[in-house]
Amino acid sequence: MLLLKRMTTNIAFHFLAMVCLATAAWAESGIAGRVLDPQGQLVQGAAVQLSNGAGFTVTATSDAQGRYKLEQLPEGDYQLTASTPGFTAATRRVVLVGQLFVQDITLSQLASQHSSIVISATVVEPGIDLRNAEVFNRTLFTRDDQVLQQLNAGINAGQHEGGGKSLEIRRFGFNLDHGGINGGLKVMVDGVQQNQGTQGHGQGYLGSLKALSPELIGDVVLTNGPFSAEYGDFSGLGVVHIHQRESLPDQITVRLQGGNFDTGRGFVAFSPDAQRTDAYLAYEGSYTDGPFVNPGRYRRDNVNGNYTRTLREGEKLGFRLLYGRNNFYSSGQLPLDLVNAGELDRFGFLDPTHGGRVKLASASTYYSKALRNGGTFKADGFVSRSLFDLYSNFTYFLNDPVNGDAIQQHDSRLQQGANAQYTHVHRLGSAQASLVAGGNFHANQINVGLYPRDGRTPTGVTTRANADVTNGAGYLQESVSLFHHRLLLGGGLRYDGFRYSVLDRVTPEQGGLQGAGRWQGKGNLAFTPSHHLPLTLHLNYGRGINSSDARGVVLRPEAPRLATTDFYQAGTSSKFGRASVSTSLFLIDHSNEQVYVPDDGTFEFKGPSRAYGFEVKSSVALTRHLSLNGGVTKIANAFYRGGESRVYVDSAPHFVANAALTMAAWRGWSGSLRMRAINHYRLDGQDPSIAAAGHTVFDFGLSRRLRRNLDFNVSFDNLTNRDYHETQNYFESRVRPEAAALSRIHATPAYPFTAVVGVTFRLRGK
Repeated sequence: MLLLKRMTTNIAFHFLAMVCLATAAWAESGIAGRVLDPQGQLVQGAAVQLSNGAGFTVTATSDAQGRYKLEQLPEGDYQLTASTPGFTAATRRVVLVGQLFVQDITLSQLASQHSSIVISATVVEPGIDLRNAEVFNRTLFTRDDQVLQQLNAGINAGQHEGGGKSLEIRRFGFNLDHGGINGGLKVMVDGVQQNQGTQGHGQGYLGSLKALSPELIGDVVLTNGPFSAEYGDFSGLGVVHIHQRESLPDQITVRLQGGNFDTGRGFVAFSPDAQRTDAYLAYEGSYTDGPFVNPGRYRRDNVNGNYTRTLREGEKLGFRLLYGRNNFYSSGQLPLDLVNAGELDRFGFLDPTHGGRVKLASASTYYSKALRNGGTFKADGFVSRSLFDLYSNFTYFLNDPVNGDAIQQHDSRLQQGANAQYTHVHRLGSAQASLVAGGNFHANQINVGLYPRDGRTPTGVTTRANADVTNGAGYLQESVSLFHHRLLLGGGLRYDGFRYSVLDRVTPEQGGLQGAGRWQGKGNLAFTPSHHLPLTLHLNYGRGINSSDARGVVLRPEAPRLATTDFYQAGTSSKFGRASVSTSLFLIDHSNEQVYVPDDGTFEFKGPSRAYGFEVKSSVALTRHLSLNGGVTKIANAFYRGGESRVYVDSAPHFVANAALTMAAWRGWSGSLRMRAINHYRLDGQDPSIAAAGHTVFDFGLSRRLRRNLDFNVSFDNLTNRDYHETQNYFESRVRPEAAALSRIHATPAYPFTAVVGVTFRLRGK
């Protein structure tokens, strides 16, 4: 029988953790475990309650070792709650099926500071809880790249043109451009895919993340590869699933902040205190000029709303609304030879019209129900509309020495999507198992084009097309625990089908209709030699896919339409008292890449490639209030397979490191000192002398609780004022009509030392 497993949402995460930690199957029925604080310390005297929807309730109190035990219970679906003064109560859903289950339960931040985020890693991969909630809770973010930088997951993300444009993503030795090639990094927000395929500026564009407000993030689930059958397109190098809150801990939340470079930001939210209802309405507005000679004028406005109604015990129905817009100017990517020669300021510009404007709106609904058989059913759907215009000039006068190479990239998009999932807890003989089955649907109707321009006015048409892209998928997944829960086996199978339709408005004969489909298998093993030894061995395999631009598929029907990524991983995870460590070795085989380049309407073909290396992550609770965590991802090699001579994969670092020293709730103070680093890396697959410079950057944030309803915050980014560049690319350009055409490194300057101060008001607590 095919064994499948579940790796997404918090409910599934905690359930699988319960399976992995459970001890031998005893004859009695019940639940036992420990109550822990946010730093992993034992909590004595916590009240523990177990109840079901029929009014049955039993209670216990944690002892001096933080342990609790509830015995002789009937089988069924229960809600487990632990609480103690000074902390926010924690609730877990558990299903008892005739065994004594072991379930540790961790309390949230101090009740007076409980606006926090949880970052977790899935059970089937070597991963740990990074326990850096305070970083998100107290840091004053001014740019969207700062959110991804805190995930500490081997992701190197950089501003591509100084602000409003989508981030460039690099991971595991591959440059993913804006998230959608070379395997891809799939980013989800509440079940809505953020990667936009067949986009005006590149496959898998992640610009929609700019509508995300950090204060509304509830939790982030990371998957370090294509190991979950729930996720398909763009998941080859991992998944970042961000869940927003359903409500806020206070009825009124106001945050005001400002800093250098004419930076200002405001966040205001109303979250009513109503029975059986979780809701909020929030607005975020921000502005900055950045350090640029040509001011960035980056203005962002986001409106976000949620309404969740508890219909009955274990059943919810919710609705979300989102509106976002941003307008910006940018420096573009500047030739470094001119900067180094002093002919161009590091924050200068060659074309003052660089920039863009984006508007987007979405409406979504979600439903969940806990079933009597111990299973759950979830469904969600959304519809969104977006308008995108990017004004770029990458090569300046290379192709047109008279008028220049300035272009406008346009993307007007309507999207619809839906997801459904059923989870069933059952038995395979004497073993406990969990089955997950589901399906996804995603459709895009896109008007996409490329236009030469004068200033911000189009002067002609280079490409223009109407593209319809549809992706439907189904999956099964199961996990089962054996040998007194020391062996966890899982496997999954997923199928994705795509339909590409293109109506070319410039060259009709280049339009057409094509289809593609691909099966993807998953498998994992987690083995704990002894419950007395805090060590688990992991083996994981997953095949992921990333799709191609619809225009490329129709124009080159003979080429592969879907690229596959085979990800192999072996590692360990362990916890020794206050310290947690995970290690992994990985090998990644990528089948091919056909990249349609919307910047100029051309194609890039990349052959099969391979990367291998290792990753280490650790977390240590130094004291009750002080913790240290960090991670290192090292690529030993990344190259294209085949050919007469070795060609290396370029444009991505082979060393990515993150670390944070975090202080939480010490006499009203909270703060963090954070470090991120990458090494220098190739920008050409054959010439190692053409390389991007690495960097090590420190950021610092500090918060002081002045009173129950008022916080003071300060953040210092690039604390040492390091002179570095966030993205660097190697291509040919001509900076003036009379200048020579040169192949050179072009770079986006990183922000220098940046100071931001702010105050946060929390009124009418619930």
